[in-house]
Amino acid sequence: MSDSEIPQDDGRPVDVYLDLLRIRMDTEDYRLLMRVVEPVLQAIDEERLSSLDFALDSGRDDELPQEIRDEVALVIATAVTGRLDNEVIELDLDDTGPVRIVTDASTASDPIRLSEIADYIKERHRQTEELRGIAEVSGLPTDF
Repeated sequence: MSDSEIPQDDGRPVDVYLDLLRIRMDTEDYRLLMRVVEPVLQAIDEERLSSLDFALDSGRDDELPQEIRDEVALVIATAVTGRLDNEVIELDLDDTGPVRIVTDASTASDPIRLSEIADYIKERHRQTEELRGIAEVSGLPTDF
């Protein structure tokens, strides 16, 4: 077992991570973070995550500060993976601009793997734009 994994009997890794954040973060920021992650953590516990509509970047003026969005992503990743070595990294994609992803520490430090991930994201973006164009000329909704 690696240092990044904690056995479930000693406490859930997400609870350990949340305890660390409570100590480290400003009280109001922590409350904001908890308002966002509590429904997601509950959905994970109840195994109904697929029915939860969730976006960290709503495009609204009152969106979460980047630091809190990153922490929300890390909390969710910890809950899903059970690992404490997740990192938020930013990939600079030529056509779409920077994209933030959560990955494990070994992938975050592997330039070849990061390049593969960036290529995958670019291809998905290209496919989405192609489908959006098809939907538009077909008179279908394009907000997917």
